[in-house]
Amino acid sequence: MVETGNVPIDLVTVETATVLQGCDAGILERLDYSKIAPRDKFIQGSALDCGVGLDAYGDILAYDPTVLKEAPTSVLDLFDTTKFPGKRAMRKFPAQNLEWALMADGVAPADVYKVLATPEGVVRAFKKLDTIKKDIVWWDAGAQPAQLLASKEVVMTTAWNGRIQNAIDTDKKPFKIVWNNQILEYDMISIPKGARNTELAYKYLAYISEPKNNAKLASYITYGPVRTDAASFVAPDALPKLPNAPDHLKGAYLVADTEFWGDYGEDLVKRFNAWLAQ
Repeated sequence: MVETGNVPIDLVTVETATVLQGCDAGILERLDYSKIAPRDKFIQGSALDCGVGLDAYGDILAYDPTVLKEAPTSVLDLFDTTKFPGKRAMRKFPAQNLEWALMADGVAPADVYKVLATPEGVVRAFKKLDTIKKDIVWWDAGAQPAQLLASKEVVMTTAWNGRIQNAIDTDKKPFKIVWNNQILEYDMISIPKGARNTELAYKYLAYISEPKNNAKLASYITYGPVRTDAASFVAPDALPKLPNAPDHLKGAYLVADTEFWGDYGEDLVKRFNAWLAQ
């Protein structure tokens, strides 16, 4: 759209790595935060030059306790096929999978991206994924993990926490979420370069960035606010289900490194796709 000069949309939701790539490529507007909200009021990493955070979500592990009699205690239990035999589902994408592979191989969360930035670290991550490759069912869309659990095609799956919580609350599924070793990420909103209604787009970004409004989303889907001063506005019944609820940050967790995936994402996607084809 930007290249043709015909941009019929004014806002687009994107992943954080895409914000960085789009910023570098010049296809997203650099935001003027004086029209949105003070930049220092956002959780670190959720207010980028070309995208503002909408919510925080968790890449978690989910399972059905009626199928697994012993409960997993960490996302890294994905890699324990002896204790937890059976098929497991993972997103068909390198991000998160490579980080979890390194952590399962003994790398501390604080060192994951430093290790993954080296050729040896990439080899190490894929070598760990090799150990469960034959047991993996790959998913592409957010609705699939809950469907795979419900059909009992897998004994456990990675997922976005909101999708599983919705299956629990709305569809009354018996699923359980494992938060330990979750990866925290942010949904972002950007303005495409050449958008026709940028001032209206800024009004929308300012509206969703108000603490009370940022907190309201948690009542509709269990994703947390990105404003540091919004937690007190979250509905009490929603707070315990959020990925950035205090109880869910007591164990091991990793905040996705947006700059890392902006720099290395394209190469790692190619490497991942080649690995899948082997």
